[in-house]
Amino acid sequence: MNPNPDTTPAPADATASDAPTTLQLLHEGHPVPVLPSAELLRGQKVVAIHHNGSLYRLHATRQGKLILTK
Repeated sequence: MNPNPDTTPAPADATASDAPTTLQLLHEGHPVPVLPSAELLRGQKVVAIHHNGSLYRLHATRQGKLILTK
């Protein structure tokens, strides 16, 4: 039995539109919001992320994986 139902994975046949954007997971006992990759990428294959004075690149591959590089 899963004590935290919010961390239960979606069924394999669920689509991105079926997944609620307010779903939260736990990290070190604290809730963590889950963002769909489409929300971050906004239809692009690559986006830049500015974090702590550095610029990072989030890239979606043809195989559907995400790569984050500095």
